[in-house]
Amino acid sequence: MERMINILRNKGFKITPQRRAVISALYECGKFPTAQRILEEVRQTTPDVSFDTIYRNLSLLTDLGVLNEIQTKGRDGNVFEIVVDNHHHHLICLTCGATQCLDFCPITSIDLSKAESMGFEVTSHALEFYGYCRECRKVG
Repeated sequence: MERMINILRNKGFKITPQRRAVISALYECGKFPTAQRILEEVRQTTPDVSFDTIYRNLSLLTDLGVLNEIQTKGRDGNVFEIVVDNHHHHLICLTCGATQCLDFCPITSIDLSKAESMGFEVTSHALEFYGYCRECRKVG
């Protein structure tokens, strides 16, 4: 939590009570919370906070590179993940939005070389695989 707060301070952003509550909620909610879930967590301590305030803060943290917004295409909306040092990708269920981390990177150095040979400097990448989780496949 302090890492995010220090990054915000170093970039010149104020640490408001609402911003601190959003950051705290990100850690309290566990893996892959939606903005709605974060709002519910924040409202336990800050009842008057708006959804707009939550989303503005999530967008700021995403822009600063300390938070990933993962597009789930599920019915509950996108989910968020605190950025950690280990590089990984995601599997996302199109029915329920369940999200899992992949512990390997399917992008090879050959793939990156191809991009660079076209004059593109790759600085990072993110990859999501969309499909159907085991539970949703059982139902369908």
